[in-house]
Amino acid sequence: MSVLKEMGTPVFMAEGVPRIDMANYTLKISGLVESEHEFGWDEIMQLPKSCLNARLTSVSGWSVRADWDGIRWKEFLKIVLPKPEATHATFIGYGRVYTTTVPLTDLAAPRVMLVYGVACEPIEAEYGGPLRMLIPNLYGYKSCKWLTWINFTDHMQGGYWEDRGYSRSGIIEPGITFDLNSKTYREIREGEVLEF
Repeated sequence: MSVLKEMGTPVFMAEGVPRIDMANYTLKISGLVESEHEFGWDEIMQLPKSCLNARLTSVSGWSVRADWDGIRWKEFLKIVLPKPEATHATFIGYGRVYTTTVPLTDLAAPRVMLVYGVACEPIEAEYGGPLRMLIPNLYGYKSCKWLTWINFTDHMQGGYWEDRGYSRSGIIEPGITFDLNSKTYREIREGEVLEF
C-alpha cells in the first residue's frame, strides 16, 4: 500500500482509472518545440531523476505532503526545448478526455515535476500512474494524471474542469484545508502551501 493510500488521499478521476499497457506507453511532445518526440517508458526512466518534498493541494479542501520521485520540469525543458514563442503547455491524459493548460511562468516554480513515484515506490494507477504532473503552486486539477501528451502553445485554453466552471489559472486561494498528514484543518495563504 502506498503512502498516499495509507494517508487516505482522495481519488478523483474524470474518466475512470485507465488500464495502460506499459509495453506501448508513450509520452508525446508536440507543438512549439524544437523537435517533436515520443518518449517510450524506458526513455523516460533514463531522464535525470529527482526526489522532492512538496504538497499536492486540492480545490476540494485537502492537502497532502509527500516525497515525490520523477523528473523536474526545469530539467525536462532542457531536453524538449520549447521555442521562444511558447507560453503555455497543455497536458493531456490517457484517453485524451482530460486536458488542462498551464502558463510556462507557473511551471517555472521550483517543485514542478513529472512524477512516476512516491516515497520510492511507483505511483499507483488511481493516483495518476504511471506518470502524472505535480504542480504544487496550483490546485491539483492542474496536475494532470495518466499523462500521455504535452503540447506547447502560445495561448491559454480551457480544460476538463475549467470548461465546467473551475478557474483557468488554478491558483491556490487563501482559506482552510484539511492536512491529510496531520489529520487537522490548517489555514493556507495564496499559492504553494509551504506553512506546514
